[in-house]
Amino acid sequence: MKNTSLLLLVFATLVSFSFVAPKATVLKQINVVIDAGHGGSDNGVSIDGTTEKKIVEQLITKIQAFNKNKNIVIHFTRSTDKFIPLDDRTTFINTIKPDLVLSLHVNSSSNTNKSGIEFYVSKESNSYEKSNLIAEKFQSKFLSANFKVAEIKNANFYILKKSEVPAIIMELGYLSNENDKKVLVNSMEQNQIAKKIIECISELK
Repeated sequence: MKNTSLLLLVFATLVSFSFVAPKATVLKQINVVIDAGHGGSDNGVSIDGTTEKKIVEQLITKIQAFNKNKNIVIHFTRSTDKFIPLDDRTTFINTIKPDLVLSLHVNSSSNTNKSGIEFYVSKESNSYEKSNLIAEKFQSKFLSANFKVAEIKNANFYILKKSEVPAIIMELGYLSNENDKKVLVNSMEQNQIAKKIIECISELK
């Protein structure tokens, strides 16, 4: 009788464990600051009425619209056509302390053959190694999507040096290059860039 009771108890215990719901995996929230370069009276690169500030404004609007991942929280140093001083931008960044700062810009050169996306990091940053690692992942993602991407470069730009977290400047292409310009002003191409940026952000650890 005792053996029967013991077997029943063991069976009941096993059955109760089989109905315990598995613990839900808690995904890490990813915080990113996207810095839209220039703004207001500062147009940045300007060629034939097409301005850098307008292109990055269009892109951040798309990034915001396409981000459907609730675990990705994106903050913007500016979301309107307003001039924000660099020290105000870095104060905003260092108050939030995000997982990444991605500063968006558009390039220009007297050599109209120069083209493609470029990534910059700063060796003067305390987060240089992690910034470079993330830049490599962005570079790989855009290369795999058939974008022309140059090697990662080192530069001591203010945003890169003064941000207390990993920071990358992404030059989206050369407005001085006819092919790049066609991509930069094309809404469908901007969509692809915005989606690829969100994809890269979603893989941050």
